[in-house]
Amino acid sequence: MIITKISCHYHLKVPAGKEDAAERALKVFDRGCPVAQTLKGAVEIAHTWEIETY
Repeated sequence: MIITKISCHYHLKVPAGKEDAAERALKVFDRGCPVAQTLKGAVEIAHTWEIETY
């Protein structure tokens, strides 16, 4: 078996007015994730998310 793709789905609850900041952080998540950096180029990592405010 060979892993070729990992799909991650995030469901975040953030304070009202912080949606943009949460989305910016999610868009660059791979840069700070050691696992993503290790797998970079060998495994496709797809991220999706839902942002809910409270």
